[in-house]
Amino acid sequence: MHLNYHFLKFLCPALNQRFQGQKIVSCFSQSKDELIIETLGEKGECWIRAHLKTPQIYLSFPDQFRRAKRNSINLFPELLEETILSCEVLDFERSFILNLTSGKLLLFKLHANRSNVIYYEDQEELPTKVFRNEIQEDKILDWKSLPVHQDLSRSRFDELNGNASQFLPTLGKIARAWLKERGYPEADLDKKWILMEEIIDILEAPLFALVENSDGVHLSLLPEENPLYLYSDPIEAVNQLFYLAIVKGNFEKEKNELLKKLNDQLKKTNSYLTKASAKLDELKNSPPPSQLADVIMANLHEFSSDKQEVELMDFYSGKMVKVKLKPQQKPQDYAAQLYRKNKNRKLEWQQIEKTIKNKEALKTELLDQISKLEQIHEFKGLKAFKKLDVPEKSLLKSTTSLPFKSFEVEGFPVWVGKSSKDNDEMLRGFVHKDDIWLHARLVPGSHVVVKMKGHSAIPNGVLERAAELAAFYSKHKNESLAPVIYTEAKYVRKVKGSPAGSVKVDREKVIMVSPKGPDDEISTP
Repeated sequence: MHLNYHFLKFLCPALNQRFQGQKIVSCFSQSKDELIIETLGEKGECWIRAHLKTPQIYLSFPDQFRRAKRNSINLFPELLEETILSCEVLDFERSFILNLTSGKLLLFKLHANRSNVIYYEDQEELPTKVFRNEIQEDKILDWKSLPVHQDLSRSRFDELNGNASQFLPTLGKIARAWLKERGYPEADLDKKWILMEEIIDILEAPLFALVENSDGVHLSLLPEENPLYLYSDPIEAVNQLFYLAIVKGNFEKEKNELLKKLNDQLKKTNSYLTKASAKLDELKNSPPPSQLADVIMANLHEFSSDKQEVELMDFYSGKMVKVKLKPQQKPQDYAAQLYRKNKNRKLEWQQIEKTIKNKEALKTELLDQISKLEQIHEFKGLKAFKKLDVPEKSLLKSTTSLPFKSFEVEGFPVWVGKSSKDNDEMLRGFVHKDDIWLHARLVPGSHVVVKMKGHSAIPNGVLERAAELAAFYSKHKNESLAPVIYTEAKYVRKVKGSPAGSVKVDREKVIMVSPKGPDDEISTP
């Protein structure tokens, strides 16, 4: 209700008392859609801070304010040295005006997402300047058309058959909810009139409660159970609301978003550790692939061109095993594949052990970060935490603003650019020189990056899966087999003036893969 006429009716007399006779000495903005006016006079410093960035529309009237040294721009130079004559609320309207001694006028229009501050020269009907230029209709707004005459008589009420929104449009959501809770929609006309008179009486009482619900903190003129604060001074009420909603509210939102990202990464790390440990146990306890290869090579006579599947005696275990070949695959080739797999088994084993060790260290680091962040209660500490305690800067960005999709393959983060422009941004701002860069060969597609932090070499399985993603997110998507180039990121550079996503690549190698999109194995929470 802080933008409601019924609150402004109390706020404006208080503002009149505070700002009458004050001289405007500066007017500026240092963040988008926030206007700040400094006044000096017998009452000392008095400030007006209008935060009009949707959806957070709030006013504040602090005694002190420190202007930023950078990113600050002067506005409305016509107001400088003007003295405030009076502050007036416009009848039954969510707006108020500052009258200046020279006849100039400043309108504060508080229409939710269409809120604005509008300057009128010498009581002219049309504006000279508007603060939020994107609201086109305000450039031809006649402020004298805003006040409304409202007939609050019983006869008018009866004419409208007790329609509360038509009888008193300025009631607002909170007051209408109060009426609904008391059975207003179903009541007869006399009962409705009694309830209407009661709510109007309540709105005339100068008592302002700050309450919190699922939508955040808001101001109410109605009796509230367990309010956060109660005020009789409207300026104190609106200043505290500004602090809770903008200063503390934004801090809590930013802190909670970062906490969620850290907890999500911790959850992902724990999930990987569980899967990797199970896979390591399987590798250690399962028979080596070379045993099956030995069985195949000892029984080549059992295979024929028309048989893709045979059952053989495993002389290592004494059990029968099924061997299924791919179309056109020779048993000797399958055995050779198993021998290669056996050779790489020890490397895979060592790589998983190394990755588990790295993930355990990351888990410890994340737990430490979460503990530190939970102890921070103000913006200064949060800023220092971001600078010193969050090594992975992609965590500090909104997920929707990151230029890449994120996956994880065997503990390696794999990033896929979202667009040509995002490919450039990912390469410029997020990639380290030792990361592995991949791209489908000779066709348009996403840049793919495998993050190598904490790893000295990339396992073949990780490289192949990243290449499959590169092929999938390219014009090769529908091919059965596609070439993908890869190299270290330090050999990939942007050529000045080249189109978005276009790069020059040196020392690249080629890998042939079947395009394959993301699945449950690599998706991140």
